[in-house]
Amino acid sequence: MTSPFPFDGMLVFAFLSGLLLLGVLLRAKVGFLQRFLFPSCLIGGVFGLVLMHTGQLDITVGTIETFAYHFFNISFISVGLTRDDKDAERPVSRKQMLKGPTWMALMQGLTFPCQAVLGGLCVIVFGFVGLELFPTFGFLVPLGFNEGPGQALSIGKAWEGVGFANAATIGLTFAAVGYFFAFFVGVPLVNYGIRKGWATFSSGELSRDFLVGLLPKSSANESAGRLTIHTGNAETLAFQAALVGIVYGITWAIVGLLGSVVPPDVATILWGFFFFFGLGTAYILKGLLKAAGVVYLVDPGIQRRITGWSVDYLIVATVAAIQMKIVWDYILPISIIALANGILTTMIVIYFGKRLDAFGLERSAAIFGTVTGTVSCGLLLLRIVDPEFKTPVAFEIAVMNIFVLPIIGGGTVLVNAPLWWGWSVGLTVLVFAGIFSFCLLLLKLLGFTRGPRAYQQRNT
Repeated sequence: MTSPFPFDGMLVFAFLSGLLLLGVLLRAKVGFLQRFLFPSCLIGGVFGLVLMHTGQLDITVGTIETFAYHFFNISFISVGLTRDDKDAERPVSRKQMLKGPTWMALMQGLTFPCQAVLGGLCVIVFGFVGLELFPTFGFLVPLGFNEGPGQALSIGKAWEGVGFANAATIGLTFAAVGYFFAFFVGVPLVNYGIRKGWATFSSGELSRDFLVGLLPKSSANESAGRLTIHTGNAETLAFQAALVGIVYGITWAIVGLLGSVVPPDVATILWGFFFFFGLGTAYILKGLLKAAGVVYLVDPGIQRRITGWSVDYLIVATVAAIQMKIVWDYILPISIIALANGILTTMIVIYFGKRLDAFGLERSAAIFGTVTGTVSCGLLLLRIVDPEFKTPVAFEIAVMNIFVLPIIGGGTVLVNAPLWWGWSVGLTVLVFAGIFSFCLLLLKLLGFTRGPRAYQQRNT
């Protein structure tokens, strides 16, 4: 029977939903997945990757990438709309409030340019031995490792429009490798630190519900949000989603307008920055609502749920969209660049984490997950060493995202330098090296390099 309505989009949504539910089931049943804290979205994405390569599904990779792109944009818009929840803030001293976020921001300030430098140098070396790669090939590493699959997909897809064939798949592959570093390397390292007595508070066993990923029926669960619209008028969830939708439409118009006044190649890349314009538009709308005295209608709890929902589907889609044939074609440069960056990033975090005088293991765990995966990965690793969030590190990592914006934002623009400004890979690498040196100098001036202290803290 032929349906009078097209179902293609909804069937892809159903496919991604099935993968996510499969991930939830496997996380609840398989001890190996619980031991390494693999999130359900990543588990489901891996199974989706396998299913996509059986050839039995009538779903194109491009369709899944499109879904992932839009979920990524939605996640940034909902972050921009999430107003500050003052009641949830942890009371901390000003010094404590600044020190941790500053250190973690500078860790991203070291790892992002370092990953770009190593990736760029590898591209240059491969060129010398006869393997010509697109100039920005190596710059997909910091996008995948430090910023996550969304940025790697979004900017990679834009680069495809200016001649970088299969950039999205390569970027997603780097992001997937970053996730495996976050969990296969991060979890054992954190457990090692706990066994050595480096946790600030005595870390007990993780709760059963955290390991299996399901909350028990009898538990007093946290509220997902609160109603801000009378149910006789409209559903609150619909209202919160409508705010995201109107920002999405306005952002589409802004990017389209900007694209009409710049060169075509720049216009193509601008669509890769849709998330950035969406975040800014959401902030502006939130400011207007605040000026009008109605910002209370934007419920932070529900907006966070929208953020989490979109990120879960984003990760499922991005992993499932990896094309193994393309990965195999580039297996040598991908393997060397990804492995070298994973090892170097791990060494940087461990080296500077040992030199903290407070919460060294907790801060190291949080930032390691962030610079190899996403902030969510960082919080998962933090949860191992600080199950009840007794330290201020969970709060610090939220503040860190504000501090690091100039570095990450500038780095995201700079990776486009060979395409926008005609810079050579070597020149771009030198600029990234300068950023690395500047952040290293700041670490020294702020006293973060004075010698191993933090991991001895509990014993002194």
